[in-house]
Amino acid sequence: MRIFRDIAHRRCSRFLYAALVMIFASFVAGCNEQRSNLLLDEPQFDGKNAFEFVAYQQKLGPRTPGSEGHKKIIAWIDQNLQDYGCEVEYHNVKDAPFEITNIIGQKGVGEVPFVIIGAHYDTRLYADQEEDESRKLKPVPGANDGASGVAVLLELARIIPNDYPGKVWFVFFDAEDDGDIDNYSWCMGSNAFVKEYFTRTQNKPDAVIIIDMIGDADLNIYYEKNSNNSIREEIWQIADELGYSQYFIKREKYQMVDDHVPFLQKGIPAVDIIDFDYPYWHTQEDTLDKISPNSLEIVGHTIEKYLSDLVATPTDD
Repeated sequence: MRIFRDIAHRRCSRFLYAALVMIFASFVAGCNEQRSNLLLDEPQFDGKNAFEFVAYQQKLGPRTPGSEGHKKIIAWIDQNLQDYGCEVEYHNVKDAPFEITNIIGQKGVGEVPFVIIGAHYDTRLYADQEEDESRKLKPVPGANDGASGVAVLLELARIIPNDYPGKVWFVFFDAEDDGDIDNYSWCMGSNAFVKEYFTRTQNKPDAVIIIDMIGDADLNIYYEKNSNNSIREEIWQIADELGYSQYFIKREKYQMVDDHVPFLQKGIPAVDIIDFDYPYWHTQEDTLDKISPNSLEIVGHTIEKYLSDLVATPTDD
């Protein structure tokens, strides 16, 4: 304030006024450019950031239910979501043989479109795909099978604006990966989430996208047979337009039991984005050196563009 009072010369005043106008205009333009970018005219997803998210999870060790790493990753996901402006909600499952915690990060100012982007954060208790019997009873490190999906979700939560015109939930599912083990089954967290959450709300999502095992340096994502056809084709077409057709392959290959299945059983359209051509699945070799920032970025850019197109395309409503 003192600066303005001390300026007496009219020419200086005019100069200052013009300068302030220019600064303000630049500020507004910058905000508009940032908003335009955040509404994803240009990709914001950073594969290097996502890779660092994978690396941190690896440092935690196994994230099996009940482990110390499991407790730490819950707190870490929660803190990151809050740092990125998400409203965080826990979905705790009390009638399971052990404690299950799903984590929900919410963004957006509208009710439609309502999209859930999901990934599991737990890792498998036993590396049952090891050929060496002595290694089968050790936990899976889960760099790709678990950490890669979490990394993509967190990076998306970072870049999607708080005022996204629709509603986006980033859901981190617990207890997905321990099927065929006593007291466990596949997709326990997502099954409970769909059963309990959508029993008490009528506002079902328009689309659910599950991301799993997408960090492989040799990325090959085929159509998954159980997935909703229309959403599947839309996402693969976006990947094609972005120049990723060699990674998103428009051909069916696998039929997966993954976290998208409980949604499909509830009549909610869902798709599984998964690279099951991963030779280190459920082994001790599912480690950070197998993960590529470029693969994380390819998947992240594709989902980013999908979310952008949903709110950029006029509807008949």
